Amino acid sequence: MTVTADKAALWTAADAVGQTPYLVIDVAVATAQYRRIASAFAGTPVYYAVKANPEPALLRALVAAGSRFDVASRSEIDLCLAAGAAPAALSYGNTIKKANDIAYAYARGVRLFAFDSSAELDKIAEYAPGASVLCRVLASSKGARWPLSRKFGCVPEMAADLMRRAALSGLDPAGLCFHVGSQQLDPARWAPSIATAAEIFARLRADGIALRILNAGGGFPVDYLTGVAPIERYAAAIGAAVDRHFGAGPGRPAVMIEPGRYVAAPAGVLHTEVVLVAQKSYGDEPRWVYLDAGRFGGLAETEDEAIRYRIDTGRDHAEAGPAIVAGPTCDSVDVLYQRTPYHLPLDLRAGDVVRVLGTGAYTATYSSVGFNGFPPLRTVCTGYSGGSGSDPVSS
Repeated sequence: MTVTADKAALWTAADAVGQTPYLVIDVAVATAQYRRIASAFAGTPVYYAVKANPEPALLRALVAAGSRFDVASRSEIDLCLAAGAAPAALSYGNTIKKANDIAYAYARGVRLFAFDSSAELDKIAEYAPGASVLCRVLASSKGARWPLSRKFGCVPEMAADLMRRAALSGLDPAGLCFHVGSQQLDPARWAPSIATAAEIFARLRADGIALRILNAGGGFPVDYLTGVAPIERYAAAIGAAVDRHFGAGPGRPAVMIEPGRYVAAPAGVLHTEVVLVAQKSYGDEPRWVYLDAGRFGGLAETEDEAIRYRIDTGRDHAEAGPAIVAGPTCDSVDVLYQRTPYHLPLDLRAGDVVRVLGTGAYTATYSSVGFNGFPPLRTVCTGYSGGSGSDPVSS
């Protein structure tokens, strides 16, 4: 169960915005989500993954709540620092960085960097001398609705070798990191990677290198079309795995986590309009419902129907029938749901506003800059009182 945005409040905030599509973010909901995961992982530093939603009002609220931040670019670094975060609260978690971006981060005070290859390690050693580093280890994302590929991470044997090289390069070999896939539905999925990390820790300890940080990444799920296990179950499973594989002695690492979706997703409602309702034959086939926001307008995670958002038409008791839901562009891949059963009101018509719930993460940041001439998805923030009241703030 996750905190959900108050629909009446979000709809009121949206009334003054104008033409769809646009995303409304209730910053208070995101802050409540942060506090819940921080409480579940008591004593564990929480680094919000800025890529999920980098709205300045959201970042300011999270700074005030005590969050740290996982950043992936110099732009995200600037956003966090402008929001009031201290450089020491930032972790540069992207393992693919230009040399001048590493130098820029280091100049701005960032001292924690992730890597997963020899060439990246060399860049960090040259442009961020003495920095602390986390080596990313390959992890299985089985059970995740949005799995990760082999693009990130290296095999355990290489991770151990790279950390030895880090020590010889004058860097601080701080620890290891991994990621088990986004919207991970299996709380037990972290345990195998924790076991692997413990083996690497022990191997390096025998060489005189004492790692001290275990970054368990993100992947914590939220309710979409179906519910998920509570975050407390994930925290308990991860804590139990650390206990089992590291014990309680001096070799036990400090754990950190990097939630993005869990914090931001429940805070968002994407307001969109029906462009067209069409039948493609005289047979008894599902209607096609075309919205003015699709795969290129913020709903990229509907690829392969991986993330299945709830759709609210405001007509909970209307007679409904099956529908295929698609976006407005001239690209044939711009279909949101064709296999997943969606039932929408039979009297749905062009011009009707519908709301896509749980869209606070990986939507506006995934929106194209102008495919087919459609503008990027606008974002409106509400529920934040950090100096400007709770009036909607548009960006």
